[in-house]
Amino acid sequence: MYKIQPNTLFTGKTLKYLPSCHSTNDFAAQMIQSGDNVFEGTVIITDNQTAGRGQRGNTWEASVGQNLTFSLILKPNFLKASDQFQLNVAVSMGVFDFLNELIDGGLSVKWSNDIYFEDQKMGGILIENTLQGYNIGYSIVGIGLNINQVEFQNIRATSLRNITRNPQQYDLSEMLKKLLEHIEKNYLKIKNNDYESLKISYLNNMYRFQEWHYFRKNGQQFLGQIIGIDETGKLAIETEGMVLYFDFKEVEFVV
Repeated sequence: MYKIQPNTLFTGKTLKYLPSCHSTNDFAAQMIQSGDNVFEGTVIITDNQTAGRGQRGNTWEASVGQNLTFSLILKPNFLKASDQFQLNVAVSMGVFDFLNELIDGGLSVKWSNDIYFEDQKMGGILIENTLQGYNIGYSIVGIGLNINQVEFQNIRATSLRNITRNPQQYDLSEMLKKLLEHIEKNYLKIKNNDYESLKISYLNNMYRFQEWHYFRKNGQQFLGQIIGIDETGKLAIETEGMVLYFDFKEVEFVV
């Protein structure tokens, strides 16, 4: 399964398929820690991730063999640790660009890196970095993307097949191939110092960007609008005439 030949320089050229595993991110970390020479662009993919993790420690609901659940190992040693959010933007927009070719409108990226269709989540990204000095050594990019699953316990979850109403299941190998091509394209942009164009696209396609909505901090709700992100990826929210900046896990979207 997943015998792919993506049109990439290195992404997906090495692929390890696991029928079942606890977490592809954990497996990737073990590969790196083993001391073996792990090629950049290596993909670890599974049909059944039993302990997948999301942002805030959330679990990821996915039916066996229906969706894409994988980790991608990168070596962005050209990025300073303080610039690591650039990788979030590049990967998020890679997933967005891939889906945007299949879905006619309604897509957005929810800060920091969830993929939404209207008000429903269809994908999530978890990036775990290791440092070498002041720069990033390895990045493990975990991606869960709902493709063929049509029933969810969570009513705020959806899939590509639900959105497009495709009567046939999508070929997951072909989906993975195309997705990796889009991710590498944007990854090479930040490697070639073209982050600003990606950031503009990220903001233009951000969930609830420049819309007034309720947020929650420390259990307290407040009304605000997202107006941007700073250099480190903190979310800028205008509220009561002020602009407040929030790091990951410091603020929640209120439905």
